[in-house]
Amino acid sequence: MKIGLVTDSLGHLPLDAMLAIAAAQGIAMVEFGCGNWSSAPHLDLDGLLASPDARREFLRKLADHGLAISALNCSGNPLHPGASGAAHAEVTAKTIRLAGLLGVDRVVAMSGCPGGPGDANANWITTAWPPETALVLRWQWEEVIIPYWRATAARAAEAGVSRLALELHGQQAVYNVSSMQHLRAAVGPVIGANFDPSHLFWMGADPLAAIAALGPAIHHVHAKDTRIIAENASVNSLIDTTPMADLAARSWAYVTLGHGHDAAWWKRFCTELRAAGYDDVLSIEHEDLALTPEDGVAQSVDLLRSAISPR
Repeated sequence: MKIGLVTDSLGHLPLDAMLAIAAAQGIAMVEFGCGNWSSAPHLDLDGLLASPDARREFLRKLADHGLAISALNCSGNPLHPGASGAAHAEVTAKTIRLAGLLGVDRVVAMSGCPGGPGDANANWITTAWPPETALVLRWQWEEVIIPYWRATAARAAEAGVSRLALELHGQQAVYNVSSMQHLRAAVGPVIGANFDPSHLFWMGADPLAAIAALGPAIHHVHAKDTRIIAENASVNSLIDTTPMADLAARSWAYVTLGHGHDAAWWKRFCTELRAAGYDDVLSIEHEDLALTPEDGVAQSVDLLRSAISPR
């Protein structure tokens, strides 16, 4: 397995400084945000699409640091019923085009979440009652989700992108194993998971069991941890709308690797991935508000290096 980095984790640094830190840490692969919910701090999507020279220079910089691209990331909500949905869909299409031009066969995204008929905002259906939830869910999948991803899969094939890795995330149509399998069955094996255990933790799933259930549907992996804050979760549950920065009141928080689950758990994580047929990049995503990005990335690299080791 290779250690990778979501470059937004060091988004406060310019490209050259970020690449230097990644190389010094022994990171092998980097994943660039291209827009939507990323500010794209290290990549000019339109500029690279327009200029072969810019693309050559970009790849040269990576090669000079001994780095390769694991994926381009365009996570957002291309299915939003408002104007932002069309804007996110445009960035997604451009990201797929750029991936093909850069020789990258993998794009990380989120499935998106539509509204229901007539809704102005996304409507994440998470219960089977009241009865109208089933009607909304059926409409979302048949009229919006499956048609969009079938068209996007065709666009990916034209660009030379063979893997669309959708992150299992809350407030998304695809958020767990069964919803991933549903979309993959409808669209084909180009659809797979960007497997990030941090979201499954707070949604109450067991990431190790989910790995075994997904098997070859795992296209890419994010390495991010979650700490369950038991004294709050026991009172308020894990369904939490408390602002992320209010750690004293939240039921859970994204943390640096090892701060939510110990090194032994992460070693099991790597073992289960290998058993499922995934022996590829583990892309560190730092979102720990209690540590600086540099410290969080360094600690995560150290833990993964130990977890990957066969000893």
